[in-house]
Amino acid sequence: MQISSLTRLIVLTLLAFVYGCASPPSGETVFGINQAKLDALKLSYYSDYVSFIGRDKEGIVAFALDTNRGRDQETWQADHFVALYDEKAGWQPVKGNGPYPNNSHELATIPNSPFFAFFGTPEAWWHIRSAVNSLDLNVEPMRYHIDRRQGLAVYRLGSAGAALAWRNRVIEGRLIYEHLFLPGFNRLSHRYVGGLRDFHGLYLSVDGEADLYLHHQAGPGFAPLINLEEGFFSLNSSNEPLHALTIEATKRKLGIGFYRWPVAWHGSFSSGSSTYVFNLELSAPKTIANWVVGGFAMGIVRGTLDTPDGPKSVVGLGELIM
Repeated sequence: MQISSLTRLIVLTLLAFVYGCASPPSGETVFGINQAKLDALKLSYYSDYVSFIGRDKEGIVAFALDTNRGRDQETWQADHFVALYDEKAGWQPVKGNGPYPNNSHELATIPNSPFFAFFGTPEAWWHIRSAVNSLDLNVEPMRYHIDRRQGLAVYRLGSAGAALAWRNRVIEGRLIYEHLFLPGFNRLSHRYVGGLRDFHGLYLSVDGEADLYLHHQAGPGFAPLINLEEGFFSLNSSNEPLHALTIEATKRKLGIGFYRWPVAWHGSFSSGSSTYVFNLELSAPKTIANWVVGGFAMGIVRGTLDTPDGPKSVVGLGELIM
């Protein structure tokens, strides 16, 4: 039986991907490590992710910035992932994607890059500036809804009001913030396989006044620090944990490879004494990377949230890692 050139290329790509990667570290390596072992190992990873959604008279604007830092022995790494969406013009080119020097060896705080500068802290007034992109993001003091520790590892989720000044516009909106610290791990200097799989991260604003975060993942990720299904709902300064959370991808679309993108979701959760039901759809998908066996994409998520006070509109950013 003859093998076509395309089939041979796909097989070789898959083999190179699998054999070029290492399995993710065990939970004991990440969660069981103490400070003395970490000081000797000199391997750690930090990530701070902001997802903004707002609206002005010209329409919706969404902005995401993920800044990652790591240490591996006597080397320090940093990189940005950045995405910007305008309702009328679509996805916008933004300078700053990719690695940059971490000459200051900052880990717990975010080192400035040639493209983004950071002032203040999430807990106080936070300011993120990018002169090259004509972009300024001002964030009110963060309210944390999830603050979880497992050994030295840390996972936090919070939200706040924010204003994005971009070009000649000032867009008022909401921001969801995610912080992660993992000892004994560094994806910037090591390649791992088998961690995140079928990850759907939904960073949402409800009627511009409440914050809703939902994620689902099929892979082990870093449980029990990060649950396979996770979320929070913040309305009228409430901080009630979610109960009975269900997230189901009700529709999928074939990707360029051996996977399918989720493009619609249905689910429900309880918060306080109330039950909420959501129906969401993905629009304006943008593929960032394709690995044949999976991919990474962003998109705009729209839908409704049924509440005791009636249905409310939902809009935000979706992050998909297959």
